[in-house]
Amino acid sequence: MRLPLSGLGWLTAGILVAACGGTKPSAPTGGGAAGGGITDLMKARGLSEADVAAALKTYTPTGKLDEYLTFASGGHSGQVIVIGVPSMRILKYIAVFTPEPWQGYGFDDQTKAILDQGKRFGKDVTWADTHHPALSESGGDYDGKYLFIGDKANARIALIDLADFTTKQIVTTELMVSDHGASFVTPDTDYVIETAQYAAPLGGGYADPKTDYKEKYRGGVVFWKFDKAKGRIDKSSSFMMEFPPYTQDLADAGKKVSDGYAFFNSINTELSWGGDMEGNPPMESGMSQNDMDYMHIVNWRKAEEVIKAGKFEMMGDMKVIRLATAVSEGLLYFVPEPKSPHGVDVTPDGAEIVVGGKLDTHGTVYNFAKMKALMDAGTFDGKDDWGVPILSYKDSIRGQVELGLGPLHTQFDDKGFAYTSLFIESAVAKWSLADLKVVQKLPSHYNIGHLLAAEGDTVSPDGKYLIAMNKWAIDRYTKVGPLLPQNFQLVDLSGPEMTLLYDMPIPLGEPHYAQMIKADKLHPVDVYKPGEDPITGELATNAVEGGKERIERKPDGVHVYMTAIRSHFTPDIIRVKEGELVHLHLTNLEQAYDATHGFAINSYNINVSVEPGEHSDMTFLADRAGVFPMYCTEFCSALHLEMAGYLLVEPK
Repeated sequence: MRLPLSGLGWLTAGILVAACGGTKPSAPTGGGAAGGGITDLMKARGLSEADVAAALKTYTPTGKLDEYLTFASGGHSGQVIVIGVPSMRILKYIAVFTPEPWQGYGFDDQTKAILDQGKRFGKDVTWADTHHPALSESGGDYDGKYLFIGDKANARIALIDLADFTTKQIVTTELMVSDHGASFVTPDTDYVIETAQYAAPLGGGYADPKTDYKEKYRGGVVFWKFDKAKGRIDKSSSFMMEFPPYTQDLADAGKKVSDGYAFFNSINTELSWGGDMEGNPPMESGMSQNDMDYMHIVNWRKAEEVIKAGKFEMMGDMKVIRLATAVSEGLLYFVPEPKSPHGVDVTPDGAEIVVGGKLDTHGTVYNFAKMKALMDAGTFDGKDDWGVPILSYKDSIRGQVELGLGPLHTQFDDKGFAYTSLFIESAVAKWSLADLKVVQKLPSHYNIGHLLAAEGDTVSPDGKYLIAMNKWAIDRYTKVGPLLPQNFQLVDLSGPEMTLLYDMPIPLGEPHYAQMIKADKLHPVDVYKPGEDPITGELATNAVEGGKERIERKPDGVHVYMTAIRSHFTPDIIRVKEGELVHLHLTNLEQAYDATHGFAINSYNINVSVEPGEHSDMTFLADRAGVFPMYCTEFCSALHLEMAGYLLVEPK
């Protein structure tokens, strides 16, 4: 709809005057809603000037691109959600830990092999609880090359290549049973950090917590070595450090002055293990008795040297620095933190660490220089039961800021402000890092968990936008039954005060955390090279050239070398005998951007997506005689419907 110039002029003037605190201009008269007058449209829809101003800041006309991309965890879906900012348009779901039919992820031989990497104790795991995505960094800034994400439920890390937004690798260690502090990267992505959450015997053995919790239950952190040249995690060069059985929580890597260190929250200095029907308090109260828990401080660069010196123990296929070694080598220190802490966030200059205590109303600001001086001098308040040195709380902090109820996570902007989510209070607190004073609170709807700011985890945050990731939606959307979407709220940080711009429902799992990157840092490919295997990035062994399609019978079964191009498959008739093993080798010959084809065969669970140039292999046993249509599942051309054929399985 074209807006009348007179209406736009009035609207613009109104916004400008309102922004300057002036008197509102009078609305133009005449021009009913049917005629498209701005004031009448506003009146008809019940919109305020603030509503329209927010719309103008987020509306992105067709063909216009977003300034930022946000990568959000897909929660229980096991996927990643890609969202444009400021439009808040969903651009893509990236299949990671679970099959995804549109992308054919988990249906061909290549992606089945990726999912197999995530097996635990030899068993398939068909869901995940994706929590913390981490963009790769160079010099502490997002470099736009890779994305890592952790699966809290099954202690796994996945690697996504942002050249094609595709999952390339899943790694796991069976030494841990869960993780929460995952994934976080060191400033040059030397390592991807994965921290255990719920303590358990290392390696998954049995031990009764009633008698063996303190002796046999353990936590830990894995430093997964990232090989930048290969673009893969190198498990053989990765290592784990054993922690006491406090329940480790979130993590963050030091940067600049604190580079080489990593920081981990924990709860449960009480060593509670539950047992509310065995005479014990439930975990929620059992873990909340003490006023202080322990932030873990790890010198990971020194731990590298300890590994090189051979001071580790092999447990399974992982090098492990045992707890006693971590203590004797000066790798692990504790400092008290109040109370039931959750977020641990390093400031952009790396000089300080902000901790939010769920049951404390403060944000506590730890000073790295103070803590390092205490560690270097060997000045401690004592040791815990495992001999880990404990730094003085009062000598480690710069101060506290009174934030409100339920502080959780903190992000930063480019003007010296920090932004902390207040779960119980349902608000974002903006506060000054310099003088530790709150300058504004913005209500969120409702019960905000994480929050993220533009490039807010880097050494140079942008500070333009913030997204509140709210856990409850209640009255924000039309009712859809008892299970509601999550609610992302986009906040404008460009002015002196935070301004709410937009609500976005997320009806896919429980998105836990996200990171926002400048879109011009990303350089994805348009098409694959002809015959490319997207997982290896190399020419596929069974890639098929146009004109060389064929069907061959070999000792291991029937091999069908097949191509797809608008609007036909070659061959379009596949004849096999009942009981034969079939290997389909399909190459998309297209080199035109967005010329994707799908390929499906009913009843045999065959469904892949082949992007331009991509090669895909599928293997299945033709164990049922009959006629099975096969067709393209992407609307690729005017004759898309005719892009079809038959699998003919002749009875024995």
